[in-house]
Amino acid sequence: MSGPHSAAPSPLAVVLLSGGLDSMVCTALAQEQGFRVLALTVDYNQRHRVELESASAIAKRLGVERHVILPMDLRQFGGSALTADIAVPKDGVGPDIPVTYVPARNLIFLSLALAWAEAAGSKDLFIGVNALDYSGYPDCRPEFVGGFEALARVATKIGSEGGTVIVHAPLQHLKKSEIAQEAARLGLDAGQSWSCYDPLPNGRACGVCDSCRLRRAGFAEAGLDDGTRYGDN
Repeated sequence: MSGPHSAAPSPLAVVLLSGGLDSMVCTALAQEQGFRVLALTVDYNQRHRVELESASAIAKRLGVERHVILPMDLRQFGGSALTADIAVPKDGVGPDIPVTYVPARNLIFLSLALAWAEAAGSKDLFIGVNALDYSGYPDCRPEFVGGFEALARVATKIGSEGGTVIVHAPLQHLKKSEIAQEAARLGLDAGQSWSCYDPLPNGRACGVCDSCRLRRAGFAEAGLDDGTRYGDN
């Protein structure tokens, strides 16, 4: 029986857990901040579906309160190298929005996270967007995060009753090397996460897509073990 001095239950947060390094670190940071985590993974029929296995392993390892893998076939729309028969670029990170950008993906995913949060009585969302390493993606910028918070205020019961939805983006201004360092500090197994956009037939990461290049460079700069098996090692 709870007495008058019983501690209040920890708050709930919905965390977008893709299975990548950033989302893994973001989930652990939410727990470190005292949140009980509802982890949401979207199976959008992406090319790199192995990340779904990583998401399940990470959710289990971190002991989240609940993990939902929600099916949503964005291949019906296409428009991205991750959801259509378009080659994944392998020639390095460029200044333009890359063809691996999935139209409105983070907007869709945050909307789903918001729906679950409102149903669960939570006002806190976590997303592992990063504006430094992924500056070519418009839905990774601080303007997007702030804009979504403003939209949530007018689109939800929480907002209409005077509440505020908070979108936590703790990795927003970190370099990939700093994210790798955070993973180490939090005691995470980086090898459980998956970053490659175009896995090889043998199950290894390609090593040369934008995501692999950024990951490899970040871990090298941090002087840490990547934990990923690449096709060239």
